[in-house]
Amino acid sequence: MHGFLNLNKPLGLTSHDCVAKLRRLLQLKRIGHAGTLDPAASGVLPIAIGKATRLLPFLPSDKAYRATIRLGLQTTTDDLMGEVTHSQAVPHLELASIQAAIPHFLGTIQQIPPRYSAVQIQGQRLYHLARAGKDINIPARQVTVYQIEVLAWYPGEFPEIELMITCGAGTYIRAIARDLGAKLGVGGTLAALERTQSSGFNLADSLTFDAIEQYQTPNQIPLVAPATAIAHLPILQLSAETAWRWCQGQKIEGFATATQITEQPLQIQQEDGRFLGIGQVIDHQLRAKVVFAEQTPRPVANTPPATPPHRDT
Repeated sequence: MHGFLNLNKPLGLTSHDCVAKLRRLLQLKRIGHAGTLDPAASGVLPIAIGKATRLLPFLPSDKAYRATIRLGLQTTTDDLMGEVTHSQAVPHLELASIQAAIPHFLGTIQQIPPRYSAVQIQGQRLYHLARAGKDINIPARQVTVYQIEVLAWYPGEFPEIELMITCGAGTYIRAIARDLGAKLGVGGTLAALERTQSSGFNLADSLTFDAIEQYQTPNQIPLVAPATAIAHLPILQLSAETAWRWCQGQKIEGFATATQITEQPLQIQQEDGRFLGIGQVIDHQLRAKVVFAEQTPRPVANTPPATPPHRDT
């Protein structure tokens, strides 16, 4: 089995728990995931199976979330899993005030990760340092938030607002909840989180563990083909002879004029559309980064060189 599984992660499990459970269900060891989700979050968790684990770094990085933020409350973890550090009823808070504050969190912004997070400082995870009671100065990181849309507003003593947030990799929704509360001067924490999109996979197409367990054999489980998962990358097609040489790890010359594809990852295909792996043009040479295709015999006759790269429409 080689490909990607679009898992709908349930509440209460870590991303590592999900991988361990799938290893038991599929009786496979080579399984990995993209984009960690906290135990208190549910939704899309892309799973790579077999050789597809080597393609995880090349998946799209954008993500989307449905988040519920509770205002008037602060916790140590910036979600409801932590200890309450501030609690003050704010029944006077109005939706208009929140809508006026939201633009401050759009675009390329500086964000300080939560103290209880997997970010590494001096070789240690922040959550290890936080549990040890160490007071660490956490540096801000640059993240990108593309869109924040208000889905629902629930007024009350501790009002809640439901948002749809589309963002780039490394963005902490817990930090947005915390900082939105600080901007409003009332405190805020994340009350619920569901990831609706990650690395090109959508919630509508995801599978729950219950659905996966209904298949009689692992081979019946529908997987997303590797070429489909990385369809956002430019495609470079090679002739049969050139493809064979590339799969052997040889550097392919003749890309002096292909400046538009220099340095970026490319989806390498044989001219018949067969997916071969990931390549990169460096110093006018096409080099292999990930060879995915199974080894095949060398073609008998030479064929024309590589065709120019293109994008699917």
